Parts: sequence; C-alpha cells; structure tokens
Amino acid sequence: MKITVTGSLGNVGRPLAEQLISEGHQVTIITSTPDRENEINKIGASAAVGSITDLDFLIRAFSGADAVFTMTPSDAFDPDMISNTIKTGHTYAEAITVAQVKKVVMLSSIGADLPSGNGPVKGIHHIEERFRQLENVAVTFLRPGFFYYNYFRDIPIIKEFGILGSNYPADAVLPLVHPKDIAAAAAEELTKPSEGKNVRYIVSDLQEVGIIASLLGVAISKPELYWVEFADSQLHEALLNAGLPVESVEGYVEMGKGFGSGLITKDFYASGTPVTGKIKLSEFSKEFAERFHTS
Repeated sequence: MKITVTGSLGNVGRPLAEQLISEGHQVTIITSTPDRENEINKIGASAAVGSITDLDFLIRAFSGADAVFTMTPSDAFDPDMISNTIKTGHTYAEAITVAQVKKVVMLSSIGADLPSGNGPVKGIHHIEERFRQLENVAVTFLRPGFFYYNYFRDIPIIKEFGILGSNYPADAVLPLVHPKDIAAAAAEELTKPSEGKNVRYIVSDLQEVGIIASLLGVAISKPELYWVEFADSQLHEALLNAGLPVESVEGYVEMGKGFGSGLITKDFYASGTPVTGKIKLSEFSKEFAERFHTS
C-alpha cells in the first residue's frame, strides 16, 4: 500500500513509519522541516516537505495514497490553539476530498466525543465531526489515553518541589498510553480492510494517579514522591506563571476537572474499557527514570 503519514518523525510518526516500511508498504512522511528529509530517506520513506496548513501541498502529498494517517499538533503557547487546531482539521478534510483518499486513520483523543468540558480536546472533537461528513471515505478515529510522555514535562517540578500533581484527586484513574502502542494500532488500522466511521480506543494501562506518582518515584529513587491535588485556582495561577495564554490555561484546568469528574473517560468505560496496549506503567517507569536522570 501507499501510505502518507503526518507527524514527521515524532513520537508516533517514526515508529508508525518504521513498522509500515518493515511490512513492505510505501510510506511518505510529511514534515515541515527540510533538515528531516535525509533522516526520513534513511529509514526507507519518502519525504514531503511542507506545511499541513497549506491545502495545495496537502493535496499533492495525499494524492495517490491508499491510506492517510492524520494528526494535528497543538501548541499550548498558541493563544488561538483550539481554533487553529480546527482549521488544520478542516484543511485535512478538504485535501482528503480533493485527493480522493479512501481510507483515513485520525489520531484523536480520549474525550473527543464531548463538545465541551474537555479542554483543548474540544478542537479534536470538531475535527472528528468534520471527518464524519467525508463521503466514501473509511475513517478510524484512534482515541488514545493520557500519554505517558506527558510526565516528562513534570520532571522540573519533581526535581524542585518533590511532588507530582494536578487539579484532580489521587484516586482518579487515568487511562495511559505509550506512543509506540499508538503507532502499532495505527499501523493495523491503516492496513486492514474497513468501511464507514469507526472509533478505536488505544490504552496501555489504567492506574490511579497516586499510584502513578509512587511508581515513578520508586523508579527515580525518590520513594517519597507523592501526588498533590491542586485547587483549580492554583493550577490556573501556575500555568499563567509558566507563560501559557489564557485560553490554554482555562482549557487545561477544564480538562483536569474532566478527568477528576470522570466526564472525559465516560465514553471509554462505556465502550468496554479496552486496554490493548502492551507497554505498562512499570515498563515506562524505566524510560522515565532514564529521562529524569539525564535531564
């Protein structure tokens, strides 16, 4: 198959492309960075260098593809993050239509079933809704859980204050996912026969956040590491002080409340709580420890 992959050589894009190539597929990787072209060629893929906001470029990159993998990067420091996410999704949809792509796997998110109450994920919800309108296109909405790699961003806080936390309680249960498990699921969905519009959750583990803090603490030789539940106002102030624009701050506070109330995970549990990823928290904790000690 000829498959076009967005996401460059990122945490999902690289392992996805490498798996597809190992299975004998012809892979084109979209990247906005010309310096990545040689690296892309080295793994056996072709590079399409351009911006995913450029409709004409996307049409060229999608033309002739048997399947396309779309993901929409978000920038927490973008003051118009949600609206720009939606715009990119609509550009994808138009390019898919003009290029006559028949099969799409979209990297969505847990909570994307909700039009509100899910913070930045509401932008992804709008893209799902737009993709559902695509005619004669089989679409799989791949909804991953909370990325393990999000905890890398907490390393400075752990080092300075010895805590891990957010605005939800220690007994809140998070569906967690490793990017490699997302890549494996995406590869399967891109290459198997499908029709219509389908949702697939991809989760590697389910854990209470208090246990997450404890396991990561043991892995980094800080068994005293514990989870702190912040008030919404405390999280709001901390994110503002970190330089995030107001829309992002309010979105992340809302998302934390959604995890704490169970709103964001409600549809995941209603779907049967599928935990199909292979990389458990205990395995990721070794990866976390290596990053912690080298950062």
